[in-house]
Amino acid sequence: MTVKKFFKKIVSPFLWLNFLAMGIIVFLLSLGLKYGLDLYTHHGQTVEVPSILHKSFNDAEDMLDKVHLTILVSDTDYVKTLPPDCVLEQSPLEGDIVKPGRVVYVKINASHTPRRPLPDVIDNCSMRDAQSKLAAMGFLLGDVEYIPGEREWVYGIKCQGKQLATGDRVSIEDQLIMQVGDGRLDMSQTLTYVDALTYDFGEEEEEEEVKPVKSRPHYKRQADVHEHETSSERAPSTVSSVSGTVDIPTVSTAPAVPTAPKPVTTE
Repeated sequence: MTVKKFFKKIVSPFLWLNFLAMGIIVFLLSLGLKYGLDLYTHHGQTVEVPSILHKSFNDAEDMLDKVHLTILVSDTDYVKTLPPDCVLEQSPLEGDIVKPGRVVYVKINASHTPRRPLPDVIDNCSMRDAQSKLAAMGFLLGDVEYIPGEREWVYGIKCQGKQLATGDRVSIEDQLIMQVGDGRLDMSQTLTYVDALTYDFGEEEEEEEVKPVKSRPHYKRQADVHEHETSSERAPSTVSSVSGTVDIPTVSTAPAVPTAPKPVTTE
């Protein structure tokens, strides 16, 4: 390409028209972005949040629409003294300065009592731990029912006469009755109830031992002793008892007592 052709293309009107068009487009985009963001973010516009506490949901929605705010329910709760669907909490709070179009989150009152699942307290903790857990969840506790068992150990929970299990959903207005051990039975003990009329002791039951009756040995009279002078030991004798034959130890006979000779008289 020669120098003449190069300068001819640079000074071409088509090239400068393209540059001009590109500049106009960039200018319009910048201008639209500036005013568009201000319009979208409500730059320089503010409104004050009104108080909608204890108002019905419909009334609160109308009040916020007048100041170009939006209402949205974030949670529910239950207060017995307030009517259903009334506003319990709001965020942002009353008097806060916000921009138009801001969302106001509210908590409304439920139309019925909430039902909450029963925590794992049955046969898992003591009476004090169960009371603290149930009270923290908002359950209503009644009088404690004591049953035989380990002292202050929770064995069951009843509601309206029915036995509850872990995970059952119960209304917070229903009264819960805890069944607690009174200390009359230790957890390590096992009770076995036996019918005395039908219990069989079995053939291997040991009979009551009968003690043998000892018989006192009899000794012969002195006259009989003379007949058996200094004999050897007597043979052992046996005595019958209730349980069998019992050997009686032998007793040595006493030695013969010599008699003095009779005096001889002479006439």
